[in-house]
Amino acid sequence: MNQTDVEKICRMMHSVTKLDTRFADSNGEIHFQLVDHLLPVVIDHPETEYLSITDTLKQHDSHHFYHHINTFGLEYIAVGVWENETFDGCLLVGPFVSSLSIIDLIKDTISENKLPISERKQLEQFYQSLPVLSDIECENIGEMLINLCGHDMIDANKTVSRTTKPVANRHLLKMNIEENKEIIEKRYHQQNKLMHAISKGDKAAVNRLIDSVSHFIEFSDRVPGSPIRSSKNIAFVSNTLFRLAAEQSGVHPVYLHNISERFAILIERTTTIPKLQKLNVLMANEYCDLVTSFSTEGYSQIVKKAVNYIQLHLGEALTLKYIAEQIHVNPSHLSRKFKQDTNMTITDFIHQKRVEEAKLYLRRGAASITDIAFMLGFNDLNYFTKVFKKWTNLTPTQYIKTKDGT
Repeated sequence: MNQTDVEKICRMMHSVTKLDTRFADSNGEIHFQLVDHLLPVVIDHPETEYLSITDTLKQHDSHHFYHHINTFGLEYIAVGVWENETFDGCLLVGPFVSSLSIIDLIKDTISENKLPISERKQLEQFYQSLPVLSDIECENIGEMLINLCGHDMIDANKTVSRTTKPVANRHLLKMNIEENKEIIEKRYHQQNKLMHAISKGDKAAVNRLIDSVSHFIEFSDRVPGSPIRSSKNIAFVSNTLFRLAAEQSGVHPVYLHNISERFAILIERTTTIPKLQKLNVLMANEYCDLVTSFSTEGYSQIVKKAVNYIQLHLGEALTLKYIAEQIHVNPSHLSRKFKQDTNMTITDFIHQKRVEEAKLYLRRGAASITDIAFMLGFNDLNYFTKVFKKWTNLTPTQYIKTKDGT
């Protein structure tokens, strides 16, 4: 297959799948690529990764594709490009992920590759921007690439049909609006109650109210002929409303941005109305959890700044003096205000947040207790154990051994 055909296939795959595509020669060197996802510096590819992929493909015939997963959980589909049984290189599609549990994937990535925990926000934004593919989708992409690369490209001709525009029945539309006025008013009333529940972190109320504002099917005619598009549009609106509700509680924009972007991607990838309904419930609950974990409502401006700084730099060395310097306040004043607003000292607050984070890593089991301690800013394992036991009544080892890790 000539270079022109290879590049054409790359463009087709990139256009249809929205995945990055590359062509690497037999030595693993990239000759052509269409890339939308720039890798963060902390997870940049080693120079040998593409060579390893090409070496694997050389060991199989032209009917094989390779599903490659690297140590950072990034996945690729690769097929060999052959000319008269001579291996000329490979066509590579990705990265993507196959797990919707993005946060768990990031935690595992940080643990397994011993990355600084302070890199989490950058990693979250990167992973959340990646496509999420099912096993069937991976299989289909692999088979498609094999068939495309198995012979020379054939130029296609297109025939376009003529379409007529539907005529809107304005009288019927007016009647429908009048008949449904009461229903619409009730729906928006329930929506406001749901937003209030989210802003308060009241998960019980959220789950009682969510069904009453999840009438996707009733909105399915907003885009004539495309009920799924209509439902997605409503889901995007819900995502925005839930984000605004969480923002009212003082959640930092960084956290709001990350969760909002992730759900925007998931909404667009969802293909059925029932799945969108389930996603709407998940959104409401996760925004509620965000408020529970990161709300600064009721705190003074100084304490809000301190809390946000701590939560965004949890893996760094944090002291009262250092935090005060970063937010430009007097340490003694900050200490008094923090105790007054939170009923905790800054040190206790830092320890509590680090223990909460440690529990998540311990449940994952992807890193040793020592590694977790160092990732969370503890330079002494014994001190970490002492702090952990103070907040949980268990040592880290005992916590791991508990039946459900709670």
